[in-house]
Amino acid sequence: MRPSISISMVLATTVVGFQSFAQNIETTDSLGIAESSAAQKQSLALQISARYSDLELSLKDQITEKQLSTPIDKLNSAKPYSAFSSKMQKADLGYRKMKGINDFSDSVLEIRMADEAMIEAWKNGENPLFAFEPSGDDSNWQYIEAYDVYGQVHQLDVYQMPDVPVFVVDSNGAEELKAGLMAMQAEMQKLGTTTQINAVSDTNADESKPQKPSLMSKAHRSMALSEPEPLNTTQLTKIRLAVDQEPWISGKAEIYAIVTGVDSSRLEPQIDLVEMPYLDYDKQTYYPNQTVIFWPRYRWGAADMILMEHDDGTDYKALAKLLVQAAEEILKMIPDPEVQGYAIIPQITGKIIDVIPDGVLVNDDDFVDVYYTLMQNTPYEDRPGAGGNAVASFAPVTISPTE
Repeated sequence: MRPSISISMVLATTVVGFQSFAQNIETTDSLGIAESSAAQKQSLALQISARYSDLELSLKDQITEKQLSTPIDKLNSAKPYSAFSSKMQKADLGYRKMKGINDFSDSVLEIRMADEAMIEAWKNGENPLFAFEPSGDDSNWQYIEAYDVYGQVHQLDVYQMPDVPVFVVDSNGAEELKAGLMAMQAEMQKLGTTTQINAVSDTNADESKPQKPSLMSKAHRSMALSEPEPLNTTQLTKIRLAVDQEPWISGKAEIYAIVTGVDSSRLEPQIDLVEMPYLDYDKQTYYPNQTVIFWPRYRWGAADMILMEHDDGTDYKALAKLLVQAAEEILKMIPDPEVQGYAIIPQITGKIIDVIPDGVLVNDDDFVDVYYTLMQNTPYEDRPGAGGNAVASFAPVTISPTE
């Protein structure tokens, strides 16, 4: 399903004017945000295609087989005194404000070549097309709309990779998700839930980009100073997803996890967020050795883990509120949680899964899978998720104090 915006409207929408245009689209729910996001990317794709001759040198300086993308605000016009970069910065700012992540990222919109195999033909002079990801469920897409350098519209197959160079105007999914998780954490903390983000180690991080100090590493240092005793954790040692065929334009998957349970010191929900930037593609096995559960934070030595995929329609603050409210609702319904013990944790997780697709996200495909009742000090080898979409191994790891 294409965005509900006509080509004539796109042509009339300048980059500078997009922010005021976006305000006229209802963005209080996921559908409004997704459509507004797609409309902005459509506008940018059309305008960059129209100015390709002016931007070609800048693109060729920055896009290579090893670096398929560049931020749109790094594109430089060959014309002197051009205000193009400034317009791109304003467009990026408007996008970040719309998604509620402006306080957690300086830039997220980018332009990327759809596949590295396209680079050679493009470098040898073949003119590219410029595309964007439509809004809505990809099962409803009839084609991918793209523009050539003459302003003509092309309809590309949804699942078959094009045989011509295609640039995709999109957000940097990893950067947006990271900022989104930080926005969720901040909102949850406002609601009284002490959420932490479990980040990957530096060895898993993208070494091509400067790394900001992770919130998790700060928590580790604080915990190490105040609690010298060994720390019980569970690591994700192996994971593989068997997702159905995805559209080529979507690029890498952006997967994260929500760990749910009950606070170790009070009868309140405990919800932590897990970054998983390495989990790019389905049908491929990854060995992250990532710490996903810190057991001193969880009651009864039990927790669940929901796997989710980043979606363009996500309102991160709204999602944070929904998670907390769903978990609190279940706990309030149980007169004496201590009697049921960890049996109430799947009830919390089930409630969260029930409300997420209808409440915040555009379609159910963003739910990937769920692991119920992961126990402390218990290894799991090649354990399928409840939905059969993920197979993962978990190992208990005790981290000893530094001597």
